Order: sequence, then structure tokens, then C-alpha cells
Amino acid sequence: MADQKIFAGPRIRRIRNAKGLTQTAMAAGLGISPSYLNLIERNQRPLTVQLILKLASVYKVDPEELQGEAGASLAALREVFADPLLAGELPGDQEMIELGEGAPNAAAAVVKLFRAYREQAGRLSDLSELLAREGRATALAGARMPIDEVHEAFEKRPNHFASIEEEADAFTTALSPGDDLEGALKAWLKAEHGITVRVLPVSAMPNWRRRYDRHSQRLFVSERLSPFDQSREIAMEACLLRMQVAIAGEIQALKLSSAEARRLARFELARYAAHALMMPYAAFHAAAVRARYDIDVLRSRFSVSFEQAANRLTMLARQGAAGVPFFMLEVDNAGHRFRKAGAQGFPQSRFGGQCPKLAVHAAFAQPGQILVEAVEMPDGAEFLTLARTLEGPQGSFFERPRRTAILLGCDIGFKNEIVYSAALPAAPHGTGKSASVPAIPVGPACRLCERQGCLARAEPPLTRPLGLDEMVTGLSAFDFR
Repeated sequence: MADQKIFAGPRIRRIRNAKGLTQTAMAAGLGISPSYLNLIERNQRPLTVQLILKLASVYKVDPEELQGEAGASLAALREVFADPLLAGELPGDQEMIELGEGAPNAAAAVVKLFRAYREQAGRLSDLSELLAREGRATALAGARMPIDEVHEAFEKRPNHFASIEEEADAFTTALSPGDDLEGALKAWLKAEHGITVRVLPVSAMPNWRRRYDRHSQRLFVSERLSPFDQSREIAMEACLLRMQVAIAGEIQALKLSSAEARRLARFELARYAAHALMMPYAAFHAAAVRARYDIDVLRSRFSVSFEQAANRLTMLARQGAAGVPFFMLEVDNAGHRFRKAGAQGFPQSRFGGQCPKLAVHAAFAQPGQILVEAVEMPDGAEFLTLARTLEGPQGSFFERPRRTAILLGCDIGFKNEIVYSAALPAAPHGTGKSASVPAIPVGPACRLCERQGCLARAEPPLTRPLGLDEMVTGLSAFDFR
């Protein structure tokens, strides 16, 4: 403590005010002058060891109370000012430190108010979704980051871009890749744009998947990526060069509000174009129908990853040649949902995708295994779902690998066209429903679900009052009437 200067003026002032002392009276008790105490309270003088001991003996102040009090509040204030609504309001941490140190009660109130705002924003979003399901559109909207705007734009519309599909078909014809698309793309990049492709080690590209060096005309791809993802990165770069007009037109049609959102949409559309190039529509659709949408067969036939083949299944919405209208959801093991899409748009109002009972969460306990289930929504709608973990970029021995899980779903009415329906359990004997598939009851999200007695419930529903009863303990802390 002797080597550390402790400036605790606001805390000393709070202690003095709490005890109803004037500066003169407190200074007398500490054996210092009122002017010196005034300097301490204005953080112009540090506390000495002797003063800390004196405060402890005379005023029964815990020495720990004089240090590090603002640490927790500073972290909470950072969370507040990271919100899109307040981002950019403060140039640095100094003002937050001053707020936490000088007015900790006010800082705590700001944090409390912010968290209440976030809670209410979440409830408004859930309520808006609930009203939308009933056919009553609302204009409720909070502050959104560009990535949220992009995700919303892609989730609401079919995951099919006809102009990009046409450009991909034309590009495939021009390349004539045969069985070596990556080699054909490398040759095209060199011949048409003078760009050579190199795979670099992790030490040279610790933070990037792909980087294009305009000066040396070289495209660098990280060795962290699987061979399938390396091929996709090369295809994305080629598509950004060859299809820039079509991609720009689709971005314009999305009517995004900021340059950052448009940049993010460009990346998403480049990924879409790469998939269209790696798995040409007509050939992929025909193979999918013949294989009854067996993703392992498709990924082997087109030399792509499970994730890439599953993603492509959500794009089969060409007029006159549509496939089963799959939708897709990807989450990490903390439950964050960061990718949703569907051949007819992601069915947010009908399916939701936020139920903790979905197999996509259980998939992390069985890596690499495909979990197939039939699920039933509260309104009786049923879906066939399959879930599997995905492995992310490879790290070193000392890095924890990134793992996510993907859920692919469709209306249960298409089950006879899909190979995975064979994995669904049969109805129990003696029920007289041998043709039926017992479905797992799920909901769109806990706040929008009114199923009673649910062991997985994490939040109370918006639409029902809590039924708290001291004489009865239910299966959930959120029992409702």
C-alpha cells in the first residue's frame, strides 16, 4: 500500500457526509488541517498510510472501501456506453471513471436505468413479434447496429437471389471447371486480373481469413481454414470481381440505411455467390432430389463442407425448380443466434427458433452427430428438424476450437421427400396412430410460449400473469395462471 497512491476524494466526502461532519470536524479527528482535507476530497492529494489507519481507527472505515470501488461500476458503464444509442458519446474512459468515482450512486442508477431500458426493449421486440403473428404489424423498433439491420433484412426475405444465380451459372460456363473449381478460379484470377493465390500460415495471418494485397496483386488465404473454406474464400474474391454489378443491384434492393450495413451485406452476398458457384443450381437441385436431401451425399458429390451444403439447401427457390423450402439457424454453445435464413424467409412468427428444447442446443453434447426430431408448436404446426455441430477455423494446440451448431428445418409435410424422416421415432404401439410421428412440444421463445409445466422455461410469458403461490411450488420459477 505504501508504494501505491490512492486518490479517494469522493469516497472520503461520502463518508464525511454520511456521518454528518464538517470538513473542520473531520480534519480535527484525523489530526490534519481542513485545507489539507479539502485537497484530499478534490483528489489533489493522495491518502497516506497513516491517514488510512487513522480513518479505520477513528471512523471505523474499512480500508478496502477506499480502493477499487469503481472497478465494477466502470465495467457496467462501459456496457451502457457501448449501446448503439450512446456509442460515440464519450471519447474515452476518463469521464466514465470520473462518474464512477465522483458519483457512484448516480453511476449505479444510470446502469440500472440502462438495464431496465434493455429489458423493456426486449419485451417490446417480443410483443411486436407476438402481434405480427396475429396479423397486426407494428412499427416498434429500437436502436440497431448495422449487423442487426443486415440480419433482419436477410431473414425476412427468401434466401434466393435470382440475378446472382444467373451470373453464377454464366461464370461456371465460362470457367468450365470440370472437377477442379479451385484450380479453375486460380487460373481465372491470374489470367483476368493478374492475381495469384497463396495460403499463409497462422503466424503470418493471425487475424484474417482472407486478405487481398492490391500492390502485389496477391490473394492470401489463411491455413486456419479447412480446404472447403479456403475454396469458398477464393470463390468469394472471384465473385466480387466478376459479379460486382449483380451484387450491387441486390444490395440496392435491400434498402439498407448505412454504408456499414451495405458493406456487411456485400460480404453476405459474396458468400451466397460463392455457394452458387461451388454448387451450381440445376446440378445441385437435381442431386438433392435424387439423394432425398442427404447432406452428407451432397457435400461429398460437390466437394464442400456440411455447413456449405446445408446452407445451399435453403437457397433452392428458383421459380419452376424449387426444392423443399428449408430454413436454417446457427448458434454457438452460449446460445447466441447469429445466422438465420430460409428458402421462404426464416419463419420467425411460426417457428421462432429460440426454444431451449430444440436439438440444436443438445447437439453440442454429441459433436458431429445428426440429431433428427419432429417438433410441434403451440398452435399445432409441426416441423422436421435436424441439428449438427460445425467445426470452425482450426487453431493451434493452445487455442480452444470454435464450434457452432446448425439447425435445418422444414414443414413436416415434406418428410416423405427427405431421407432424415427415417430417423423419426414411430408412434407408440396401441395408439392407433402408426402413421403419425410423435412430435416434441416446443415454442417460439419462452416469452411467447404459454405451455405450462415446461421444465426448460427460462422466462415468464408476456401474455400471462405470474401465478405465485406460497403454498404451491411448480416446475418452474415462472409459473403462471
